Amino acid sequence: MSANPFFIARGETDLYLLPKMSNRHGLVTGATGTGKTVSLQVLAENFSRAGVPVFMADVKGDLSGISQPGSATPKIAARLDMLKIGDHGFGGSPVVFWDIFGEQGHPVRTTISDMGPLLLGRLFNLSEIQSGVLSLVFKLADDNGLLLLDSKDLRAMLQFAGDNADKFQTEYGRISAASIGAIQRSLLDLETQGGDKLFGEPALNIDDLIQTDNQGRGIVNILAADRLMLQPKTYATFLLWLLAELYENLPEVGDLEKPKLVFFFDEAHLLFDEAPPVLMQKVEQIIRLIRSKGVGVYFVTQYPIDVPESVLGQLGNRIQHALRAFTPRDQKAVRVAATTFRANPKLNVEKTITELGVGEALVSFLDEKGHPGIVERAFVLPPRGQIGPITPDMRRQIVSRSYVYGHYERAVDRESAFELLKRREEEKAKAWDEARPQARFPQAGPRPGEERGYPAPRGSYPPPDGMPKERKPAGRPKDTLFDAMAKSAVRSIGSQVGRSIMRGVLGSILGGKR
Repeated sequence: MSANPFFIARGETDLYLLPKMSNRHGLVTGATGTGKTVSLQVLAENFSRAGVPVFMADVKGDLSGISQPGSATPKIAARLDMLKIGDHGFGGSPVVFWDIFGEQGHPVRTTISDMGPLLLGRLFNLSEIQSGVLSLVFKLADDNGLLLLDSKDLRAMLQFAGDNADKFQTEYGRISAASIGAIQRSLLDLETQGGDKLFGEPALNIDDLIQTDNQGRGIVNILAADRLMLQPKTYATFLLWLLAELYENLPEVGDLEKPKLVFFFDEAHLLFDEAPPVLMQKVEQIIRLIRSKGVGVYFVTQYPIDVPESVLGQLGNRIQHALRAFTPRDQKAVRVAATTFRANPKLNVEKTITELGVGEALVSFLDEKGHPGIVERAFVLPPRGQIGPITPDMRRQIVSRSYVYGHYERAVDRESAFELLKRREEEKAKAWDEARPQARFPQAGPRPGEERGYPAPRGSYPPPDGMPKERKPAGRPKDTLFDAMAKSAVRSIGSQVGRSIMRGVLGSILGGKR
């Protein structure tokens, strides 16, 4: 499909987003109710029509309308007439719905092991010491071939590490019982809110997000996030993990005529709020390098100052809707927004930002040489799809017709840390039971004193000549701490695909690749 420039907005001139420059990332900002969601929908529709798949989160529940053709409502007809646009070409886009909770789309999951200690530490809001203990638990699991797939695996591993902390101290360092308890409470809190549904198998296959339909249009992947937004750290952590997975799995492709995928990160401030420095370094690295993988990332938020300067400088394509300067923070945000554009001598950008109407924006796209265009005041075109949500019945029909329907709906619970540790305890208990009868004193005849009707105190007389000495009850089996666990793991190696523990760029304890 031809990658013609995308007609996005009209002001004194027509403003086009060049597909070849659209993987140089972008930013859509503006106050609530100024038109950010419509701009996001217009961008997504253009990418889809050009054969570029899209991933975006629907935080307000009103992006599902992109799947249905729009219509010339009085407001849209008036806008089209004002912009002197004749045939607008209304039409829907191919959509796949996803939902961590499995209610409004296909279930989407990852594994505890893939998420890794760095992102889990942020998800659980752990302190530096607690995050260190969590990393030790992951290292302990890695060294012993234990897969951490779902929340019960992590819980079993935490309990195992806590119960045997003294034995691990020399090799792994001190495992604080208080830190183990804090992590367990955080995990329990996540499970109570339903966030544990994020972890399990089958895990999301990144390739399923990079698909086109039979007409060559890119699939628009929509994550239902209205309920997920009640857990903002879960939302931000999941999207960051997904971005890292794209970076980790996609090959280097250099500059393409159009992106392989465009990723919209709505409510982007949640990604950066209270993020530890080590995580911020990883985010900056991903944003800087993922362009070479053919992925464009567009942050959607209220203020440009929500995005760190190190990331903001990499966002070449800008759509700035109206901001309100009611507070000192608002006034600062207006000044920052004004200074991020290439100046237009005909326009007082700082003043204009506060005067923009709904659907109106300051727009600057990269030119063919990658230089920022001069900022212009313009109206974003109306979307071709329906504005607003579709009905639950329509959503269910789309989900049931999806090319991935039936795969992610069937959860898989294969053998992992929980099962192996449970088997280990069962084998230890069995070994204990088998050892106990062999340890009893063999009674060949009455012991001294018993012929008088009362038993002699145990151990008060030596056994008669020729009798074996009394054996003390058997204690811990001779297997080392991990022997039984290792035996179970060895028996299962090769029986499943994907036995090796894998982590992405954010999942790895040491930041290494898979």
